[in-house]
Amino acid sequence: MIHATALIHPNAKLAADVEVGAYSIIGEHVEIGPGTVVGPHVVINGHTRIGAHNRIFQFCSLGEIPQDKKYANEPTRLEIGDYNTIREFCTFNLGTAQDVGVTRLGSHNWIMAYVHLAHDCQVGNHTIFANNAQLAGHVEVGDYAILGGFTVVHQFVRIGAHIITGMGTILLQDVPPYMLVSGNPSAPHGINSEGLKRRGYSSASIMAIKRAYKTLYKSGLGLADARAAIAQQLVEHAELQPLADFLASSERGIVR
Repeated sequence: MIHATALIHPNAKLAADVEVGAYSIIGEHVEIGPGTVVGPHVVINGHTRIGAHNRIFQFCSLGEIPQDKKYANEPTRLEIGDYNTIREFCTFNLGTAQDVGVTRLGSHNWIMAYVHLAHDCQVGNHTIFANNAQLAGHVEVGDYAILGGFTVVHQFVRIGAHIITGMGTILLQDVPPYMLVSGNPSAPHGINSEGLKRRGYSSASIMAIKRAYKTLYKSGLGLADARAAIAQQLVEHAELQPLADFLASSERGIVR
């Protein structure tokens, strides 16, 4: 299962059936769960824990130190869940002591080539990052989010669940759940109705989310008044709870 040219530190903890390709390097503090396949020419370093049944393609760098001048060799971490596909040339960095100290990627994510997860990013489950999606430090991404190719996300931006971005989108502010966003500067263009249908949302739920979108973006209301109006809609439509909670907690302001 482990190629003769791979370099595995004797203290690394690999499940018995882990596969490691030619010329890959796995450091001292790395843990890899069962069923995971590490391709050739992959470097996995730092205090990195990788779960079960992941497939990591060639030339990835996982768990390297943050690209942050404040980093002073603290034992920060990278945590990757289960059933993720991580394609060629991805770079995921450790967290920093100035934040939670860990960069996280959840489970069942489809991460295409050249994706960068900077320090302290928190990515949920079932996301899709197309080629060259780039996350700066401290970014949060909700479940089922889809980032189009060459999407670039500014540090500390929060991205809600079930959103989708167009190719080449630049995100400088938070993206509420369910939205379809694109452009530079980015702007909203409706909701991700097709994605919601695929995930089992009813027609009534999708109509309620569309109504909330119009309240937020088409009614002419200021953000505070739009939040209050959506809170009233929430009484009859519980699916608006993630949107209401997101708007209440946004600190950078939202894409508008």
